[in-house]
Amino acid sequence: MLTKNGSNKKTIIITGGNSGLGYACAKNIAKIDKNNHVILACRNIAKANEAVNSLIKETNNNNITSLELDLASLESVRDFALQFSNSDYPPLYALVCNAGLIMVDKTYYTKDGFESTFGTNHLGHFLLANMLLGKMSDSGRIVFVSSGTHDPKQKTIVATPVYENARLLAFPKEMNQGESMLTVGQRRYSTSKLCNIYCAYELAERIQKQTNKNITVNAFNPGQMPGTGFSRTFPPIMRFITKNINYISTLFLPNVNTANKSGKALAALAINPEFNGITGKYFDGTREVKSSELSYNKENRQDLWKTSVELSKLNKSETILDL
Repeated sequence: MLTKNGSNKKTIIITGGNSGLGYACAKNIAKIDKNNHVILACRNIAKANEAVNSLIKETNNNNITSLELDLASLESVRDFALQFSNSDYPPLYALVCNAGLIMVDKTYYTKDGFESTFGTNHLGHFLLANMLLGKMSDSGRIVFVSSGTHDPKQKTIVATPVYENARLLAFPKEMNQGESMLTVGQRRYSTSKLCNIYCAYELAERIQKQTNKNITVNAFNPGQMPGTGFSRTFPPIMRFITKNINYISTLFLPNVNTANKSGKALAALAINPEFNGITGKYFDGTREVKSSELSYNKENRQDLWKTSVELSKLNKSETILDL
């Protein structure tokens, strides 16, 4: 259960906070303490503003605002970080890297020319987290929303990840003959969720080794959440199954949750005192568990970090970490 985190004012940024898991997380954080200032960082500012108004009514917390952020644009990420830094918000306590997408109808690309699933789910968050580190409280928190789809042993309906190197994820080769876009799109998604874990583990280690800050970084599995828009680009029959029939499974399967249940768990990871000092871990809800065997591959982790620095053109003035 969530508990109050003291009376000091603090800011919590939630990417993609206008709907689904992000909205539920924002609601729980705003409810628990009126000193929590929640920023919804969203691509669609109109929908974000609607969510802000709705959240204020639901929580009676007026400290909820929105800022425009398109994770598929590195320029937008930099603009967001600059705008936040130049604004008079309470100290930044937590960053919840929640926004994500899955595309199974065709290959999309970001404004910078990267495959959209990788560019949005991983690279945009990588740059954002690095750029906000210097603004974060010494005992702040970063949570990357990953997924059980990153682990083949979970046997989800999504194709399992394949990690060769990060550059190939950013600039994918042509599809193999006979391979469906549905499978390719799912694999890109599960691999991006694996990247979220690599990023969390590497970032946690670098903060510990290279700074005097006690910022914690963890990865979070919300479980399957039917009806949250995850399947919007799926073929009609699969969309029907994931949005409707699977909803029944929330009643009896442990890894299938409502957005509100997962949102409460995510909010706890972001602000609850019981998670103080815990870093570089993977959580299934609020339970610390092992991530997949592949997720502990340090060579992949370091390749992802190095390539992400290069692709995002992250420079020394933008992060407190060594490049």
